[in-house]
Amino acid sequence: MVSQLDNPNLNLIPKPSHTVKGLIHIFTTAHRNFFTDVMAQALRIAGQGTPVLVVQFLKGGIRQGYKNPTQLSQKLDWIRCDLPRCIDTPHLDDSETASLRDLWEYTQKVVTEDRYSLVVLDELSLAINFGLIPEIEVLEFLAKRPPHIDVIFTGSETPKSILDMADQITEIRRSHTP
Repeated sequence: MVSQLDNPNLNLIPKPSHTVKGLIHIFTTAHRNFFTDVMAQALRIAGQGTPVLVVQFLKGGIRQGYKNPTQLSQKLDWIRCDLPRCIDTPHLDDSETASLRDLWEYTQKVVTEDRYSLVVLDELSLAINFGLIPEIEVLEFLAKRPPHIDVIFTGSETPKSILDMADQITEIRRSHTP
């Protein structure tokens, strides 16, 4: 038998009127070999029960569009462009451009729907620099996202306007040459 205390004063405790503000983190480097560190962080956070979305904007090769996410745990969804190749140039054909736009629109939609607490946007900065995704759209997305969602950008050449919005910028450098 469990006893239960009824304390009417507990109902008078005010609930916080604010939530913890989500942060914008940027991980940048001239080298393209640090994504595993960010992915390990995302897996660790998802393993603790926090819903995480990882979006790789310029990666393809495995036809893994947003309609076919890889689920690395119960709380981590990983999506890429539905393309047969990785994007390494601003010159895309119409189907590649459409796939990238669809991925960007889907990302904005699920973030707005508040499905995730952490969103990793891999190489979105390069997509902006290639002129494939308008910088102004990314700025509007960041400003309008639900306020508690953390966002991690990875990649090089992040536009100054996004750097100015960042709460944390981590530059990964090599300390020696192998």
